[in-house]
Amino acid sequence: MEHVCLDLEGVLIPEIWAEVAEYTGEEQFKLTTQDLKDYSELMDMRVDLVRSIGLPFSEIQMLVDKMEPFEGAKNFIDWVRDNFQLTIVSDSFYELAWPLLRKLGTPSINCHYLNIENNQLKGYKLRQLENKKKVVQSLKEMKFKVFASGDSYNDIQMLQEADLGVFFQAPKHIREEFSDIDGVESHEELKEILISNSNFIGRS
Repeated sequence: MEHVCLDLEGVLIPEIWAEVAEYTGEEQFKLTTQDLKDYSELMDMRVDLVRSIGLPFSEIQMLVDKMEPFEGAKNFIDWVRDNFQLTIVSDSFYELAWPLLRKLGTPSINCHYLNIENNQLKGYKLRQLENKKKVVQSLKEMKFKVFASGDSYNDIQMLQEADLGVFFQAPKHIREEFSDIDGVESHEELKEILISNSNFIGRS
């Protein structure tokens, strides 16, 4: 049995915090895991910035509610679920991602939690350290063959741990730094790689 692990932001949906940057005018919110290797450093910066400008969490949720998945992402997810087991493995948070997951057909997701009190973002709780890597390891221990795709520094361990890891629209500096990992630029290309490296039998 084969299992596909996909990152969420940058693969299926736009970057949520980029929307917050546009809304608030705070350029630091545009930094992502394509820029910083230390995810905790990135989230600490985001939390501190949200608190310093007094941004209510309900306004962040309002922005997420208006967002849409990438064109073709829902069809791609439907195809993956028809032909493989699927888990979204993300460093996003349930409290942020859920509206967009609904628009993708509510696939299974493994991600983190935010600490919200009185409509204010107080902090966050990681599910576990090296979560993406450990998800893949657990699936392999259950005798799954694992395919994985992501676009950022925080996906590297997942891609390296998988039986097949592929970048999805990763920026040039990451592709050059990890030149041993192949990459694709579209969901159609990713679909073709999954077919060619699996026991695909043409279901739907």
